[in-house]
Amino acid sequence: MKLIASSAGAASADSQKTLQIANDADLAALAAENAFSGVDRIELQFPKFTDGRAFSQAVTLRRRYGFQGDIRATGDVLIDQLVQMHRSGFTSAVLAEGVDAAAAERQFARYSAFYQGDAQNPQPLFAREAP
Repeated sequence: MKLIASSAGAASADSQKTLQIANDADLAALAAENAFSGVDRIELQFPKFTDGRAFSQAVTLRRRYGFQGDIRATGDVLIDQLVQMHRSGFTSAVLAEGVDAAAAERQFARYSAFYQGDAQNPQPLFAREAP
């Protein structure tokens, strides 16, 4: 998962076609309008850390609508949410102001594998091929 410092998040302008989706948006209606067509990145907002609707949106975008591009978390993104964000389908996150990027990176080294499937790898651990 790509982690972006809060100061760099707003300043990073690139050529990717980005779609910002509100927490109360109807993803089915957006899909029916072909809103995801040609989009490279979808930004999902965490207005405060206790609002988890973006987790559900990310899983829905990956599993139901097959979105393959970058799903970016923005807003009040804290260290303890990062691993679950990645498992939910997020591929990048703009860290909240004051969050140490090095400490955030260490979160991913805590666990080598997960028994349950997730948005990135839907098969449970026992069903995956041994390396």
